[in-house]
Amino acid sequence: MIRYACRSDADRLTEIAFSAKRHWQYPEEYYQQWTRELTITDQYITQNIVKCLLSNSAIIGFYSLCFVDKDQLFADIRVECGYWLDHMFLEEKSIGKGFGTEMFIDLHKEIRKRNISQFKVFVDPNATGFYEKMGCKFLRNSSSSIKDRIIPVYEFFS
Repeated sequence: MIRYACRSDADRLTEIAFSAKRHWQYPEEYYQQWTRELTITDQYITQNIVKCLLSNSAIIGFYSLCFVDKDQLFADIRVECGYWLDHMFLEEKSIGKGFGTEMFIDLHKEIRKRNISQFKVFVDPNATGFYEKMGCKFLRNSSSSIKDRIIPVYEFFS
C-alpha cells in the first residue's frame, strides 16, 4: 500500500533515508554532510509531494517530488526550475525486493495525475541501474554536496 505522508511520519522517513544511504557504506563524514538533506521535517511533508510505502502497516519506504520554482540551491547544488525527485528510499532490509519498482510505478501515476510531464533526479551512483531500468535517461554529471564528488543527473518524461 502507498499513501500520502502525514506530518507525524517525518521521523520514520528520516530513519529510512539514513538507513538506505548506509546500505552503500559511505564514509561517516558523508552522513554528517547529508544530515540536512536526509532529514525530513513535518514542514517538508506539507510543502512537497511525499508518499510512503507500507508493508504490514509499517512504513518501509518513501519518495518525494519537489517543485523548484526558480534556479536556486537545492541540497547545496544549483539546479534549474522544474520538478525534482528529491528522495526515493527504502529501509535497508527492503532494498532489492521489488519495492523500489512499486514506488516508481506509483510515482509515474502521481505525475500523470498532476499533468507533470517530466522530472529530474540526482542519482546515487549505486542506483543508476535502477533509474535506467525505470526509463530515466542520463542528462549530465553534477557536483555533489560532498566535496570532490560527482553524481549523475537523470531525467524522466512521462
